[in-house]
Amino acid sequence: MRRPLTSRAWALCLGLVITLATVPHAQQATGTKEPPPKPGTAKDFVVPKPTRFTLPNGMPVTMVAFGTVPKVRIQLAVDAGNVFEAANEIWLADVTGSMLEEGTATLTADALARELATMGGELAIAVGPDRANLSAEVLGERGPQALRLLADVAQRPRLPESELARVKATHARNLAIQKDTPQALAMEQFATLTYGDHPYGRLFPTEAMLNGYTLEDVRRFHREYFGPRRARLYIAGVFDAAAMESAVREAFGSWTGGAASNAPATAARPRGFKLVNRAGAPQSTILLGLHVPDPSSKDWVALEVTNSLLGGSFASRITSNIREQKGYTYSPNSGITAHPKNAQWIEQADVTTAVTGPALKEVFTEIDRLRREAPPAEELRGIQNNLAGLFVVQNASRAGVINRLVFVDQHGLGDDYLSTYVKRVMTVTPDEVRRVANDYLVPDKMTLVVVGDEKTVKEQVASWETK
Repeated sequence: MRRPLTSRAWALCLGLVITLATVPHAQQATGTKEPPPKPGTAKDFVVPKPTRFTLPNGMPVTMVAFGTVPKVRIQLAVDAGNVFEAANEIWLADVTGSMLEEGTATLTADALARELATMGGELAIAVGPDRANLSAEVLGERGPQALRLLADVAQRPRLPESELARVKATHARNLAIQKDTPQALAMEQFATLTYGDHPYGRLFPTEAMLNGYTLEDVRRFHREYFGPRRARLYIAGVFDAAAMESAVREAFGSWTGGAASNAPATAARPRGFKLVNRAGAPQSTILLGLHVPDPSSKDWVALEVTNSLLGGSFASRITSNIREQKGYTYSPNSGITAHPKNAQWIEQADVTTAVTGPALKEVFTEIDRLRREAPPAEELRGIQNNLAGLFVVQNASRAGVINRLVFVDQHGLGDDYLSTYVKRVMTVTPDEVRRVANDYLVPDKMTLVVVGDEKTVKEQVASWETK
């Protein structure tokens, strides 16, 4: 499958263009090569010490001065994600999030948008598995006014019944589009196999379920899951700290309601297998993975380094094997999906149907090799430099800093996590990588989902099905 170019692919293409444009003519003609420059020393990520305080109603607030551009980002992270939905409420959190965009008790959606536009910003609401994030990024001097509007959206949403049908129709279209992709089908099966009836295992509603949500359902979800004991407020950028703190206390200090967070615990499940028939498909979508320690584990950073070396970066072993050497796939990748007290390592690849079995064999070859042999120090150092560099780049914005602070708070990692992350990445040893691979990336515990043409693929994965 040919997807739109990812940022990584764009970077690769751009790098190729720059290289061809800048190599001296004689060097191009003779084919001589100069050795690449040695990588520099990875630098620590430094974030200014945040100001933290808690309102009398229990809502924590974090403010951090960041950057020089006179803008500020305000983000309210609320424990109101999909994990709090009942079995007959899948995507009710998403519908509620969309309805919050329809204005406040005193402002219509258009009026709210105009107000924020005069401040140089707009409202953004995103709902995920664990949280709903309400945010606005405006000129620094207009921060207090924008914060008051955001508080109104969270506490006193309009929730107009006239817009509910349109909102549900939009989500129904998104549902149909997602369910028509092999990647979504694979993720749905993988979630079911690895989480069972836990909310993390329920990715998609039925169309009838989605269409059946009423305004009272939305109001109830908002009433139960939006409140100060389930929310954290983050402010980052250039702003007047005293004015902003005063606005926070005024806008959020009287907020009540919403019980404390009570997400259901997850339980470990045995390995699973599922082959989903997609008749005539020219490619197979492969998902392979298992539960691993969450970010609060002492092995978390070493696990991230191990993932990056194995499959999580363009220079990773699995990518080099099945993309560069074998040509089985265009964009394989692995990653770790983290939730509070839970995480999964997942390798994903879209491979040519005829080589589904051989591609899987090579993936397991690389896993087994890393479990047997510690990686060479030079190879590991390149991966560490890349991971450390990405960490710094990803935090070079107001949104990036806030997202990291949310991550730290969600997993209870402590105030020094961000400032010491690069150092901890760089101190992971080859033997530690091998140990982590042995302890956690155990093939016999992995769940495999394949979406592809059954008549072509079934025999290629028969050995896995019978294990």
